[in-house]
Amino acid sequence: MSKRSIRLLLVIFTLLLLAVIAWRLTSPGNNREKPLATTPTSSLPTQPATTPPTASLPQEQLVTVISLSGPASESKSEISGMAWYNESLILLPQYPSRFGSGDGAVFSLAKDDLLAFLDGTQTGPLSPIEIPFVAPGIEQIDGFEGFEAITFSGNNVYLTIEAKPDKMMGYLVVGTITPNLSELRLDPTSLNEIPPQVQIDNMTDEALLITPAGVLSFFEANGLKNNASPIVHTFSLTGESLGTSPMANLEYRLTDVTPLDSTNRFWGINYFYPGDTKLTPDIDPLAVSYGKGPTHAVSTAVERLVQFQYSENGITFTTIPPIQLQLLPDNEARNWEAIAFLDQRGFLLATDKFPTTILAFVSLP
Repeated sequence: MSKRSIRLLLVIFTLLLLAVIAWRLTSPGNNREKPLATTPTSSLPTQPATTPPTASLPQEQLVTVISLSGPASESKSEISGMAWYNESLILLPQYPSRFGSGDGAVFSLAKDDLLAFLDGTQTGPLSPIEIPFVAPGIEQIDGFEGFEAITFSGNNVYLTIEAKPDKMMGYLVVGTITPNLSELRLDPTSLNEIPPQVQIDNMTDEALLITPAGVLSFFEANGLKNNASPIVHTFSLTGESLGTSPMANLEYRLTDVTPLDSTNRFWGINYFYPGDTKLTPDIDPLAVSYGKGPTHAVSTAVERLVQFQYSENGITFTTIPPIQLQLLPDNEARNWEAIAFLDQRGFLLATDKFPTTILAFVSLP
């Protein structure tokens, strides 16, 4: 047989073999692959994992420190609140009597100076000016532990006070500020008690919000275990108590809030110091719903801003995810106590003395 005939036979044999193999793979009953298992829709998890895969971790915002000089930069200032009065940012020390003379002083920074620092046209530290603080008899409140919050409505100013005569007690006090910043004066006759919703050391009403209904005060601890049905207290603009409204449960601490925007929304500081075990929740619903950013995923500290909705029926969450701040290493937490909006750029934040006095800027995502 010729070589050409042999090659032809080999080709025919190969084609026949391939045809047999193809028939066995496609013939019904001969497919050896097992069908894929399916999971009923009803059994799928309804909540995202607390720590999602790295590729889907939420973004965290950088914290830009604004350098300060003078008395306001010292740890003894213990900034506990801040708010805008016209174009001036008023910084409230927990103990104003530590500064100035008489009853003490609060501090002020011009918006133009803050913008210049952030824009890089002013490179040196900012030096807040002192505003004389007149508060006759206020620090003589039994068990006085300092001022905790501040807000403005026109030339009226509202502050909360924390005290512990035998158990924790909060107060609202009303005052005025002069347009030229020559004085901030409180009216001691306006003092009104705000009973804490639960008795936890060093926790009273830490934030104030001006609303169409009046002035709202917010308790610091609103987590499910400690405060199952949190409320906000409402006061008239002259300081009289008007009752309470419900508020959504928020784990950890609520330390300050921004003013309402045009849609009656506002932001609050949500903070947790890892050693504050009394506020450790069984579950953090916001982390479950939105995940944890890269530094939050490896830390027990929490530093985030949470958006709320105000209505005459109470305070609820919006659907906007929390803004998580990029944390410091080694579980070191910054005790953010004060917040204010800076136009449409983002937020100004301030700490008390832990880990040191910090004024900072955080841009909107």
